[in-house]
Amino acid sequence: MLNNKSYNTQLIKTISNDLGFMSCGISKSGFLDSEANRFETWLKNNFHGKMSYMERNFDKRLDTTKLVEGSKSVISLLFNYFPNKNTPPKSLKISKYAYGKDYHFVIKEKLKKFVLKIKDQIGDVHGRVFVDSAPVLERAWAKKSGLGWIGKNTNLISKKVGSFFFLAEIILDLELEYDNEVTDHCGSCTACIDACPTDAIYEAYKLDSNKCISYLTIELKDQISNEFKDQFNDWIFGCDICQDVCPWNKFSVKHNEPLFKPKSEIFDYSKKQWKELTNEVFNSVFKNSPVNRTKFEGLKRNIEFVQ
Repeated sequence: MLNNKSYNTQLIKTISNDLGFMSCGISKSGFLDSEANRFETWLKNNFHGKMSYMERNFDKRLDTTKLVEGSKSVISLLFNYFPNKNTPPKSLKISKYAYGKDYHFVIKEKLKKFVLKIKDQIGDVHGRVFVDSAPVLERAWAKKSGLGWIGKNTNLISKKVGSFFFLAEIILDLELEYDNEVTDHCGSCTACIDACPTDAIYEAYKLDSNKCISYLTIELKDQISNEFKDQFNDWIFGCDICQDVCPWNKFSVKHNEPLFKPKSEIFDYSKKQWKELTNEVFNSVFKNSPVNRTKFEGLKRNIEFVQ
């Protein structure tokens, strides 16, 4: 194995760029001191709602050396999903990240190639790859790796590219050069707090998932409470409001990933067509799509709730 931290670090950042990632930041694997109290308090206040999986593997969420034994470095990556299509859907709305093929499949393939390239050029490196599917506090690691700051809407924000990107990680047993955190640039802006129709961002940097449209339309499996009636602004899967109004997203650039090309139905369906959606059409339109997470019954529930 090549044991040159500077060379290996630069090589990894070059591979990241070659594979189409927007940004690559690296931090030392270990315990996230800054997140322990915040995360524990968030759970105790039940702000995670019915997402019981957030309570599991608490130690692993805070310490990557327990998640990947022997790990030395956490490589955090950003992958753009800001759509090529600027016109909004004609009727009901789906979050931009779900316009095309499920990002888990797309990015996981890129991460596998990433690791193969590392092994090919550096040597026998061991580790694991993650895309929003394991107990990893992705935003905290991306922040620690210098890729941005966690904004008042609780999303990771970059001065260069805004916040319309996926997060992914490679946790390795390879010692590298580590990046420094960047400063917060939300300033006095409260655009996201003011725009949230359900007051899910109950104060700056704090989110109550129980009120978040994304949670209610995707994660919640029960009926949606009538207290939110007429507050969804036609969102039936996810919600982009707090990102759409963020001034930093004027720097968002259109992605060039063919697999994220929007499905025409998302833009062209009328409210009547959405209401008449059948299981057969759902399976055809949303095959290998993030929208599959709600299943047909969940999406129908959301459509009926907003109409």
